[in-house]
This record gives sequence, structure tokens and C-alpha cells, in this order.
Amino acid sequence: MASAPTQFAYRTLKTIGIVDAYPKYSDLAGFEKPEGNTRCCTYSPCGKWFAWSTPEDVKISATDSGAIHTTLPADNVHEIGFSPQGSYIITWQRPTKQEDGNASKNLKVWQTDTAEHVVAFVQKSQTGWNLQYTHDEKYCARAVSNVIQFYESPKMNTVWGHLRVEGVSDFALSPGKNYSVAAFVPERKGQPAMVKVYQIPNWNTVLSQKSFYKADRVQLKWNDLGTALLVFAQTDADKTGKSYYGETNLYLMTVAGNYDCRVQLDKEGPIHDVSWSTDSKEFGVVYGFMPAKTTIFDSRANIVHQLPSGPRNTILFSPHARFVLVAGFGNLQGQIDVYDRQAGMRKITTIESSNPSICEWSPDGRHILTATTSPRLRVDNGVMMWYYTGELMYKSDMEELYHVCWRPQRGIPLPNPLPPAPTPHTSALSHVATSTPKKATGAYRPPHARGSETPLHFKREDEGGAAHIYANGFGNKNRRREVPGAAPLVPGAVPLVPGAAPGGGVSLAGTGAGADEESGLSKTALKNKKKREAAKKAKLEAEAAEREGRGKSLSLPVAPRSTSRNGQQNGRGRSKSRPPKDAPTGPKKMLQQQQDEGQDDKKVRGLLKKLRAIEELKQRLAKGEKLEDTQLKKIKTEDGVKGELEALGEIFVRRMEEKEGFLV
Repeated sequence: MASAPTQFAYRTLKTIGIVDAYPKYSDLAGFEKPEGNTRCCTYSPCGKWFAWSTPEDVKISATDSGAIHTTLPADNVHEIGFSPQGSYIITWQRPTKQEDGNASKNLKVWQTDTAEHVVAFVQKSQTGWNLQYTHDEKYCARAVSNVIQFYESPKMNTVWGHLRVEGVSDFALSPGKNYSVAAFVPERKGQPAMVKVYQIPNWNTVLSQKSFYKADRVQLKWNDLGTALLVFAQTDADKTGKSYYGETNLYLMTVAGNYDCRVQLDKEGPIHDVSWSTDSKEFGVVYGFMPAKTTIFDSRANIVHQLPSGPRNTILFSPHARFVLVAGFGNLQGQIDVYDRQAGMRKITTIESSNPSICEWSPDGRHILTATTSPRLRVDNGVMMWYYTGELMYKSDMEELYHVCWRPQRGIPLPNPLPPAPTPHTSALSHVATSTPKKATGAYRPPHARGSETPLHFKREDEGGAAHIYANGFGNKNRRREVPGAAPLVPGAVPLVPGAAPGGGVSLAGTGAGADEESGLSKTALKNKKKREAAKKAKLEAEAAEREGRGKSLSLPVAPRSTSRNGQQNGRGRSKSRPPKDAPTGPKKMLQQQQDEGQDDKKVRGLLKKLRAIEELKQRLAKGEKLEDTQLKKIKTEDGVKGELEALGEIFVRRMEEKEGFLV
């Protein structure tokens, strides 16, 4: 008897649909697509039921026929879940208050067949809202303050057992046949975080426990047999500064309590993804700064396979554990590598998908579904289906796609040997025929470097380049920066100081000493620089003169007197005069004069600025424009400003005469 075709469901902005996948690739005949605002949809874990919510109620249909089976009288439902065998359906609504002020019971449990209401609870948080069931639905559990409450599924009106764990923030029931529960307590008051595993209902006996630091939250990942547990620990912040997203660590625990360890990862960086193999014998980890490494471990955390490094952050095992998928999604390119575990992890193909946000193996273990959904991307939304060898089988474009999921189906055999890829659907053939292959552009290269080999220090680690060492969130500070095209540093040679000459000393490159530095200065900066140099030189000369002529009078040459128009010498009566004892002489006077010149220059610039402003105001007044009182007063100050400029001009002329005559 042929097995039923695989099936997937989708939810868009305006409708919900169910599609029979390989080999039909058509809508489910008996399912009428609901129109309007739909909030959520999901399959039951057994694959028998499909439910979706509307603003008025929740509808449940049979997945084989598509016909509506029951309707739940629950409005504005935001979350839907099923028990493992589909006997119970759980709904969650936003928390509200009743008329008496008490919180309404917004978490409700119903009988799937009869739509009978079973029990209701108060559940404020949407995170971890759902009940957790054992594999046979005998027990279910939910967490409240410092307690995990257990119920017998047929008798949910009363609590069957209490597991008291002080500070518990998360828990996970084992999916195996042995009833076990793992509880997590985060760090507090200097005490380490802890994960404990208990046997149900022996609450006082701890089967296994592991304590560790650096864990604000965890993901508890059981293998399918329920014999081992992976603890993916994360912190909100990285105190070392190496990552914006906190620190991550991975721990392995066994239910028997005979083995636990921290999984040793040989590359620095965050853990991107962790996944158990469906046969519960191995698990895979993608970790490290990009390009990330992917390693397969056995049940004792021993390395089994190491895959090539690359821009990857996702790992998924196929339902039959034959293949493993390693991909890079999110801000990565969307490439999907498929490996065959039975052939020694031989790489089968690399699929070039387009910005997917969802990627899942089909229940038959031969197809891969990828989807681009909103709100991450609001364009190019749709579903694509690939064969494990890389061929595109089906494509459907949709407007504002929000959710896609496979119908759970167990017992679909995997043919051996595997057949080649079947004939694709017409949608895939038309897409391949019309789409143009993307040209591999790679990184930008300047024109002079095109056509030549990429230097090693520009290559990624997976392309043959050297591994990048991270320190405090940045590159290694002790590592010397290499300039592209420059000659490599000779081993043992002392690196030159920037700007130094090759043989040591100061570089005199340019047109004259210091010309290369002065070329970048403005006129004002260059003028101030010359003043500082002259003042420094005058100070040094003064100090030298005082050392040489200590105890003697300082003699300076006197310039000849200027001759007047009538032929008489004009010394203005000051050639034979002596300066006061406290007056500066020689180089000291030159220094004082330079400082006075700087102050006078500032005054001149300010006065000229005032004259320009007064001239503008006079022009505006001549045009008939109405001016403020303050502006009219400013115009009246024109004569005073000009007088100050004339006075400064006389000072400037006198100072020039003193410089020319070397008057003291």
C-alpha cells in the first residue's frame, strides 16, 4: 500500500492553505481556505488534526479530507497547541481582568474530538505558555512560582504531584518512555546555575545534576530516546567584550547520572546551533566566529566528524538520520550543504536558496522545504521545495507569508538505494527557465588588483587564509598590520617608526626641511607657527647672552640715524637716551613686541569686521529697509571705529620704525 503524500500548510495575510506535496503538488481537495484575519495555525504531533484560529473561534479539520471536524468557542486565540497523540488541544488568549478584578483564566484545555472544555489556568506570559506532556499523554506539567505542577490528563481539575525547586525558571519533560523531567535554576546571589533531572514521581531523588556559571537562560534539548540531555546555556551580556550577544556554553548530561561534561569546542566564538540526530546517537554543533565550524559528536561528546568551515549557522538531521543539512541563514547568503552520513559525511550538493527564514526536512527524508516569510522580508515571499541532491522541485509565490509547517508523518520508509530526482513540478521548471543564474561577483577589488591572486591576509579562514584572533571584541592588538603590496618585514628586523628615515633619524622628505609638514597648514596656522619659532629663538638668544655677559652690560649695535629732508640727522632725540631699569631690552624686548603685535592684529580684525557690518546696515537703510534701534546705534559708531583703526595704524608705523632703527 502506498503511503499518503507529504503535506504542508501555510498562513498568509489573507488566507490559510493546505498543499499535498510530492508527488501531487496541489491544494488539498476538501479543504476550504478561510478568508480574513487568521492569527495562528498548527498540526497536531500525530498528524491527524489541523487547527487555526479566527477572531470568533478555533476550527479543527481532518488532515486527510480537509473537512472541518469541530469548532471551539474561544475568541481571539493567539496560540494553539496539541498533546502528543492529539487527544487534547490547548489555546492561549491574551490575559485580561474580570469585573471583580481577578485575572481571567486564559489558558484552556479542550477535548479535540468533542470540543468539550476540560480545565483552565491563569497564564500571563506568552513565553513557555503551553503544557508539556509525556509521550503517552499520561501526565502533563506546568511551572508556577518555585513549583512544577503535575496533572493526570484525565483528571486535570486537581494537582497530582508537586516538584518543588526553589527559583526554577524553565523545565522540560523527557520524550522517552521513562518519565523524567529536567529543571533549570539560573544564577543568583553568587550561586552557580544548576540543572537537575528527576524521575517522575520520585521527587526527592535527583538522577543527575550539573552546576555551572554564565547561564542566564538555557535551552534544554532531550534526545528522542530520553536518555541524554544537552544544556545550551546563554548569558545576556559578554563581560569579556568579545560578543554583543552574550556568552554561550554547551553541557551534556545523561539521565543515568554516570556521565556529564562540558562539550569542548576548539574555536572561539558563539554557539550558533545545536541539534540531536534522530537516532539519538550523535549531535551536531555549529560554533565559532565566522567562518564557523561544524562538528558531529557522539553520545559521550567525542568528535566523530568535523565538516569544513564556512558561513553557516544552522544544522538539521533528516528524519531517518541518513542526511545532515548545514546552512547559513539570517544575515548569511542562504547556502545549504547536504552531507551523507552513510558515505562517511560525503558532501552531496550545495543548494543556493534565496533569503530563507524557514528550512525543514520533509517527513519522507528526501525533500527540503525553504520559505521566505514576513515580517523579516516583505518581498519575494513564498515556498520552495528541493530534492536532497539539489534540484528544485516546486515553487509557489505568496503575498505576506507568515508561517509554513510540514504535517508530521511517521513510518514513511526511505528507499534503498535512493532513486534519482523525479520530474519537477511545472512551477519549478518555469522558474528555472526564466531565472538568470547569478554571477559570482565576490568582494570588490580595485582595478589594479583585478586578475591577480588574492593575498593571504585578505582571505577567509575557510579559503586558506590565516585564522583571525579575537581579543576583547577586536582584532589582536599585538599583530602587526600588513599593508597590501608592501614588502614583508624581514624576520628579526626592528619595525620603523612612521615618518622616520630608513637609516634612522628624522625624515627630510619634501622641498626643504619641514616642507612636507608646512604644506598642509593654513596661512594663519603657518603665521602663528613662525611667530612661535621666532619667540623661541629670541628666548634662547637671551639666555645665551645672559650666560656670556653675566655681570657686564649688554651692548647692541645702534643703527645710523635717519636723515631729514633738510640734511639734518633725525634721531627724534632718543638715540642717546637710556631705557628705564625695568624696561625690557634686547631679545626680551623683541619677544614683548611680538606678543603685542598678536594682540593688535586681533583688534584690527575685530574692527574691520565691525566696519563691514556697519557698511551692510547702511546699504539696507539706503534701500528703505526698516532697522532695529540697536542696528541704528551701531551705524552711529562708525566714526569711533575708524578712529581706533587710525590709532592702531600709528602704533604700527612707530613699531616698524623702531624695528628698522634697532632702537632701544
